[in-house]
Amino acid sequence: MLALWLTKLGVQVRIVDKAAEPGTTSRALAVQARTLEFYRQVGIADTVVHAGVKVAAANLWAGGTRVARLPLGSMGEGLSPFPYALTYGQDEHERLLESELDQLGVKVERRTELLGFETTERGVRARLKRPDGGEARAEAAYLAGCDGAHSVVRHALGTEFAGGTYTGVFYVADVRAAGPVTNEEIHVDLEEADCIAVFPLKGDGRVRLVGPASWEPTERQRELRFKDVAPRAVRNLRLSVSAVNWFSTYRVHHRVAARFRAGRVFLLGDAAHVHSPVGGQGMNTGIGDAVNLAWKLAAVLKGEARESLLDTYEPERIRFARRLVATTDRAFTLVVKQGALARRVRTRLVPFILPIAVRMRAMRRLLFRVVSQIGVQYRHSALSLGAAGKVRGGDRLPWIELEPGKDNFAALRSLKWQAHVYGEPAPGLAQACAELGVELHCFAWRDTMRHAGLARGAIYLVRPDGYVGLADSRGDARTVRKYWDNINPPWPR
Repeated sequence: MLALWLTKLGVQVRIVDKAAEPGTTSRALAVQARTLEFYRQVGIADTVVHAGVKVAAANLWAGGTRVARLPLGSMGEGLSPFPYALTYGQDEHERLLESELDQLGVKVERRTELLGFETTERGVRARLKRPDGGEARAEAAYLAGCDGAHSVVRHALGTEFAGGTYTGVFYVADVRAAGPVTNEEIHVDLEEADCIAVFPLKGDGRVRLVGPASWEPTERQRELRFKDVAPRAVRNLRLSVSAVNWFSTYRVHHRVAARFRAGRVFLLGDAAHVHSPVGGQGMNTGIGDAVNLAWKLAAVLKGEARESLLDTYEPERIRFARRLVATTDRAFTLVVKQGALARRVRTRLVPFILPIAVRMRAMRRLLFRVVSQIGVQYRHSALSLGAAGKVRGGDRLPWIELEPGKDNFAALRSLKWQAHVYGEPAPGLAQACAELGVELHCFAWRDTMRHAGLARGAIYLVRPDGYVGLADSRGDARTVRKYWDNINPPWPR
């Protein structure tokens, strides 16, 4: 995703990957609305939605009976152009992104491994192991470590990866099956500490199973097979498995790197943060890292911004990563905690409370904002200033449907800074935006804009990633100029 955005922004990139081919197993599965919004900006959202599965509901099971059904399909209506949950396997994901890059002339250099690197004032010098086993040298302006939880880049930086590992071994299995839980919805069995989740995959009868494999020492991890966990997986969900396409066991970690940047070197995704799979946040958070960094790198490399703009990457993303790890840690602990009290909470209290909560519109919208990541904000960033209506600098720009098939997010496809005015712009604003090279988009006022938190006639200076940099209720051109000139880091005129 970092390479795709940078390439679309006119920056030359080089990707090295020691893997011989893209992943062949589904691994990460959930694609959140905020990720789809980013994908829409680079023209691939429709492809992902078509290839994935829209999930209409999540079901809770206890004692072999479905005890609650939570409708998901309409939770985000009015909040995003993608108001639903979507599953789309990481293997297909990787192939799609690599295909997009290939069409843009960028080839992933397979069987090529990063051995080490050194930084200078002008760039990064890297040592690579070629497919034939020989060594090669490479130079670049910056290095991005998107190389997973065992990141070579992070280890080379000596960056602490504080956190821990949960007790027990967990499994993931992609199977072909029949039964009441193969209806393209999510199903969660809340029995004991053996909480099992079922996620729909594209294709008739294909589902993903996730659950605990063993609470015994990890040495048993390599010995486990699907037959060892199948009885618990199918007993209460009445699942009949006809084929196992993939089975793997793993440990669950919760860690955040002490820093996401060291000079010209950056950490993204699992190289920077790992956490439990609760809520399907991991892959989406890594993609968010990539988008945040991409437009900033492009602006610096193209001479449109000073290098100090890159200082905002770490504080914006590390703050969210720490909060996410803490939140998923609490949720995961509840899911897997053993004992009579924990079982009572899972099997009785949760199925009772959740259906009541999601019947409340405010609760549905809050839950969607959190899980979909449209609620991620950078209000404490050096790039964020002001407030207009309920929107503050650092918030994601609210989505407004102007008419069927048309919305205010269409403008974000330019991947450029832009100014949005909902209502009539203030005098002099158009001239100021033209002089600064900022696109100005004016939208006729309607009540839905007020409901979304926007203020009539205000100016919202929107970053390339769709977040508001400046919000000013007066829509004053002088405020825009001052922001452009004085906020840290400033842009050269």
